[in-house]
Amino acid sequence: MERGNVLNKPIKKEKKKITFPKGGVIMDVVNAEQAKQAEEAGAVAVMALERVPADIRAAGGVARMADPRIIEEVMNAVKIPVMAKCRIGHIIESRVLESLNVDFIDESEVLTPADNRYHINKKEYTVPFVCGAQNLGEALRRIGEGASMIRTKGEPGTGNIVEAVRHMRQMMSEIRKIHGMSRDELMVEAKQIAAPFELLLQVHETGRLPVANFAAGGVATPADAALMMHLGADGVFVGSGIFKSENPLRFARAIVQATAHYEDYALIVESSKGLGEPMKGLEKE
Repeated sequence: MERGNVLNKPIKKEKKKITFPKGGVIMDVVNAEQAKQAEEAGAVAVMALERVPADIRAAGGVARMADPRIIEEVMNAVKIPVMAKCRIGHIIESRVLESLNVDFIDESEVLTPADNRYHINKKEYTVPFVCGAQNLGEALRRIGEGASMIRTKGEPGTGNIVEAVRHMRQMMSEIRKIHGMSRDELMVEAKQIAAPFELLLQVHETGRLPVANFAAGGVATPADAALMMHLGADGVFVGSGIFKSENPLRFARAIVQATAHYEDYALIVESSKGLGEPMKGLEKE
């Protein structure tokens, strides 16, 4: 018996399993105080960043993973799950975040990509990943790599919902198309959209993505959040929209209410009153 081979055999670790309720809101924060406000407002999780997307966009240059100290401060401040972003394809940033024991890693196009060709093999990690997608094929490719959650890419840092709406409508339209196809058409469709066949088959059978599908990129008001839920999102990410507004805590609470009760228009009316100035928006170029 080759004892050394037994001793050196890697031990497979279980991947964390975190699920978020339908109508949940995940908020970007840059420090412990903002994280506490987000938790108080009812966020189901926070995304720890060095700068919110609006500031990343304004600063230009290369955007990288946040300082681990900021992430640790946020983790120590709240009881809800904490997410953090790494650059697309940056294996070491993602391993650093895994070592920090964050609850979720966002392999994010908001940061400057480290690899223009390959994404991270997310199946090798104990920490679940969320990834952005503009359409069904892209979403299923990321899920095939091991993503446990999908979000629209939208247009982060703008306060402009138009791209998030386009991406969600595109994805939901494609899902409805696949759900209505006959099974013998699926292999050709999988090839056309470059998606794993087994995942496309799941979409065909269930009429939805195999994982949660949140909206992100440009959500700035309670009505924006409710709109994305109406279009088929399972929940929303809010980046710059809260802490770039005039009254962050009130905006946060209002967005949480509107997301959870997106069909209660009277409630959205009340929650939208007297919030002050939302973040300044940017027109899509």
